Amino acid sequence: MVERVREYYNNNAETEWNRLDNPYSRVEYESTLYLINKYFPKNGHIMDIGSGPGRYSLELLKKGFEVSLLDISQKELDIAKEKIEAANLSAEAYYCKSALELEGLEDETFDGVLLMGPLYHLHNLEDRQKVLHDTYRILKTKGIALISYINTWGALKASLSEFPESFRDGKHFQRYIEGDLKFTQEESFTDTFFTTPPLAIKEINASGFRIVSYAGAESFISGLNIQMKNLYKDMPKVYENYLKSAPKYCELPQYRDATEHLHFVVEKS
Repeated sequence: MVERVREYYNNNAETEWNRLDNPYSRVEYESTLYLINKYFPKNGHIMDIGSGPGRYSLELLKKGFEVSLLDISQKELDIAKEKIEAANLSAEAYYCKSALELEGLEDETFDGVLLMGPLYHLHNLEDRQKVLHDTYRILKTKGIALISYINTWGALKASLSEFPESFRDGKHFQRYIEGDLKFTQEESFTDTFFTTPPLAIKEINASGFRIVSYAGAESFISGLNIQMKNLYKDMPKVYENYLKSAPKYCELPQYRDATEHLHFVVEKS
């Protein structure tokens, strides 16, 4: 599975950099930055596990953090290094590894960790627990991590405009309500794992973290991909108002459980 995921991201490295620029995904990007600014320490060492092309690492470096990047794809890391150096910045280190290969990172080294992406691709509970326990291990006491999952409840809502053909079988709806979905590369963009908020909370609690808060990255705009693209085109000033407001409400319970991406803010006790 690891090699298939690596191949996917190597083949789509540029797409991954550009993904967060589209009118809908910008909500996810801005909500993530909102949570980082709200909960992360004001300085220190950050490990970005599943960094991709470095969108968030770049922003952290601009704020003065010392940042290390780890990603399964060398091509993603190459883009990250290019973008970081173009901004006259430098990362502490680049690691081309799977999130399952964190053994070489020392205990209690980082003030903050981003774990946004790797858990999307790990079918086995034991593998996800390993990544969570290693994340806990490398964090300093009172360190903060931002941990992400794909949420079946939000994906079900988004499916109406993005992949309705998957629901020709009416029984498929209940699978999304129950969560714990494991898709192969033939069924999804690559090997993927979808869960629900209660199941994700259970996994995180088992790893020893204290959940400080959690949010839905798409906030109240979840599933409204087409509407946001139209608003961006037809009413750009109104679009910017939605984009500015959505992150402020991403932690509200009436929205967070029904978004495609769940962000958990956790602390090492």
